[in-house]
Amino acid sequence: MEVYVIRHTAVAVEKGVCYGQSDVSLANTASQDMKAVLAKLPDDFDQVYSSPSSRCARLAKQLTRNSALEIRPDLMEMNFGDWENCKWNDIDQILLGNWMNDFVSTKTPSGESLEMLYERVNAFIAMLRTKDLNKVAIVTHAGVIRCIWAIILDIPLQHIFKISVDYGSGIKINLNKDSALDQIKHFSSDSSS
Repeated sequence: MEVYVIRHTAVAVEKGVCYGQSDVSLANTASQDMKAVLAKLPDDFDQVYSSPSSRCARLAKQLTRNSALEIRPDLMEMNFGDWENCKWNDIDQILLGNWMNDFVSTKTPSGESLEMLYERVNAFIAMLRTKDLNKVAIVTHAGVIRCIWAIILDIPLQHIFKISVDYGSGIKINLNKDSALDQIKHFSSDSSS
């Protein structure tokens, strides 16, 4: 099955703010950004999956010309808990430092760890492998896309931030029932990061 995994377009959030699962608005350039993304994608998806975040669902709805849209909470960005909508520089630096020292398994206060995000994304990919579909679109977040890279390439989670995931960019995967046969290809849009 061909799977196109796309990050939402640019958001109207001040640089340096932690917004994870917060439902933030898209940038004023959203319409133009989405056109650039849509121009690089096929229009014949069997199924479209989206994070519930409005920044993802808005693009996902435009991909559902001849397909169904399924909103999936397991495709949400990492939950940063008490740090949501805080500037990274305003977060208690000791707590932040402790989390940064082991961001893979340490949960954010009232939030989740990267391992927890990975587990829900991995369960979604395992479910997707069982479906009899030809072409699928997934509209989601950078953290989820990096976890998908880690699943497909079998790389340790501590290395996923070495992968750039710009707004409106994504990956195309040939997903198989046998994961050893999976293939991955990067694509991007003209929208800014």
